[in-house]
Amino acid sequence: MEINKMLEKLKNLKYENLYQNDFFLTWDRTMDELQSIFTVADCLRHLRENNISVKIFDSGLGISLFRDNSTRTRFSFASACNLLGLEVQDLDEKKSQVAHGETVKETANMISFMADVIGIRDDMYIGKGHTYQKNVAEYVKEGYEDGVLEQRPTVVNLQCDIDHPTQTMADMLHIIHEFGGVENLKGKKIAMTWAYSPSYGKPLSVPQGIIGLMTRFGMDVTLAHPKGYEVMGEVVEVAKKQSQETGGTFTITNDMDEAFKGADIVYPKSWAPFAAMEKRTNLYGEGKFDEIDKLEQELLEENKKHIDWACTEEKMKLTKNGRALYMHCLPADITGVSCETGEVDASVFDRYRIPLYKEASYKPYIIAAMIFLQKVKDPVKMLDDLMSRNQLRLRK
Repeated sequence: MEINKMLEKLKNLKYENLYQNDFFLTWDRTMDELQSIFTVADCLRHLRENNISVKIFDSGLGISLFRDNSTRTRFSFASACNLLGLEVQDLDEKKSQVAHGETVKETANMISFMADVIGIRDDMYIGKGHTYQKNVAEYVKEGYEDGVLEQRPTVVNLQCDIDHPTQTMADMLHIIHEFGGVENLKGKKIAMTWAYSPSYGKPLSVPQGIIGLMTRFGMDVTLAHPKGYEVMGEVVEVAKKQSQETGGTFTITNDMDEAFKGADIVYPKSWAPFAAMEKRTNLYGEGKFDEIDKLEQELLEENKKHIDWACTEEKMKLTKNGRALYMHCLPADITGVSCETGEVDASVFDRYRIPLYKEASYKPYIIAAMIFLQKVKDPVKMLDDLMSRNQLRLRK
């Protein structure tokens, strides 16, 4: 009954443009397309939980390229590919001909002869990651149209300099389940706030992704950070426009307490200032790596001026009934555990540990749903066939 309701919902959504397409930014996709990914993710999870195989590939590769460290996203991509029947091959650029000057166009085609999907994480430098992902997508499309590739691999953004769609959509699916459905989100307040971290300047893509997605659902979204820690102006404009269209609100404040007051959801996380990340990118382009190290030390010193920006028990009392849903993309900098002073009190983190792990558990299914809708022309029929086939995932 549960999955039949999901399939009925899917039948009423328009998602045709996801087929044979790529996924870069959430705000480039329609609400129906986002809802279809959530729905297929729930279907895939339901089937797996009931020991039904959802393999739609008999062979093929999922190529992963991580230009930054990763645990959850790396294993989520591998899990998603395996769930659908693909094997995973990681592209280590240091062990490839990229290290000898091979072009992006050539690399993209050479790794794609039997690849169905390419997942890329490239989040370190402003103006670089998203552009690189778009280039890879264009080059494999060209290779397919030229008859070099037998199939056109689709690209999934596993995090870039602008957005982290697999993370924020997993976050949103977690919120949807915690609050009992999309229809219950309108008017709910979510506070996306900067928080102190003793580690290097972290990417902007999570806070940008949160304000870029949550404003699609009529929520009251507050972005809070100390002065000087602004995010990309273009994403702020996207958030403003979307909140107006959906009847929600979008507020920016330099007061963490104000952001926490009456919040239903809090998402305290560190990030580096946009201006500093731009400077870092310029230094990278000039090959001034010693200057990058110096800049990161400057960022750490600047962070120390805002050590009071932390998710404490006192701040949690400011939230709605003192019981806001605490969220984080993980790993969090936990005061007294992973660092001396960090983003969140150990007592707060421990109280929300299970919900946090559940939040992370949605990511493999979100990625699998993206691949599924990119590769399957009639997803309703395919899901119905998988149920009818009733092939056991594990023979107990």
